[in-house]
Amino acid sequence: MSSEYLHPLQVKLLNILSKTIEEPLTIRGLQDAISASSTSVVARHIAQLEKKGYIKKNPYNPRDYQILKTPDTEVAHINLYGLATCGPNGCILDGDPIDRITISSRIIPFASQYAFMVKARGDSMLPKISNGDYVIAKKTETAEDGEIVICINDGKALIKKMKKSGNNKILVSLNSEYEPFIASKDFRIEGIVKGVITNKPF
Repeated sequence: MSSEYLHPLQVKLLNILSKTIEEPLTIRGLQDAISASSTSVVARHIAQLEKKGYIKKNPYNPRDYQILKTPDTEVAHINLYGLATCGPNGCILDGDPIDRITISSRIIPFASQYAFMVKARGDSMLPKISNGDYVIAKKTETAEDGEIVICINDGKALIKKMKKSGNNKILVSLNSEYEPFIASKDFRIEGIVKGVITNKPF
């Protein structure tokens, strides 16, 4: 990671943040670690690192962050794939993007190079995901118990909460009108849902 445009305290912060990512320090702890004059100095430099694209913070948890190997750009161009279906009649998730959506990388809580989008259809993931919403996901083949995933199941692309039960994976809808079901043998995860851009009218 180049430090050409970074203040010396920002370089120190990046090193500390990289080493403590599993057990993040408080702002006071970071102040002590880099010998800053105040916590406001630390907060200002963290904000600059985020602005410059070196770190990605979870907007809902300031101690949840990622260090990027290369700075992220301010604007991200995210591939939009064929409609994933939230209801029982899913469709194959196309390998070729049907569009590229330009959004601010600040709303993506991870490196934008791992992001993709699908447009939801159906009501089985209400109230979190509505018909027509744009769903932002992080590419991955694994997920933790209880995470919402975009997956292929029985040849169909779905958005579901994944629960583990022994050797089985259970696919659960947030809408209680839909029954949970056991994932099929061809089940595979395409990504973990990280954000939703609503398509609801004001």
